Amino acid sequence: MKLQIYRLLVNALVFFVAARFLPIEAATLLHFIGAGMVLGLVNLIIRPLLIILTIPLNLLTLGVFTLVINTWMILLTSALFPGFAVHGFGVAFLVSIMVSLANWGFIKITR
Repeated sequence: MKLQIYRLLVNALVFFVAARFLPIEAATLLHFIGAGMVLGLVNLIIRPLLIILTIPLNLLTLGVFTLVINTWMILLTSALFPGFAVHGFGVAFLVSIMVSLANWGFIKITR
């Protein structure tokens, strides 16, 4: 349970930092935390299904297509959570790289 809360905070922090450099809008600071929660739920429910459905494409691209799936998850989070908006696929792609690196670093630190 602690790990999920920390990961939620990492996602919220990445969204907050990304909003300083990229066109991401959030009404309040709580919207970043809410977006982190929604991203966690989307990654828990929808992402595994997409990973399974795109195994051939992932194998063909040596796993790089996973970044596109992560981008879709961020765009879905933006669509599902009012008050949080990511403008465009390119911005969402950059945010997905940031979220992936931050979560990878967090996992490396905690192990």
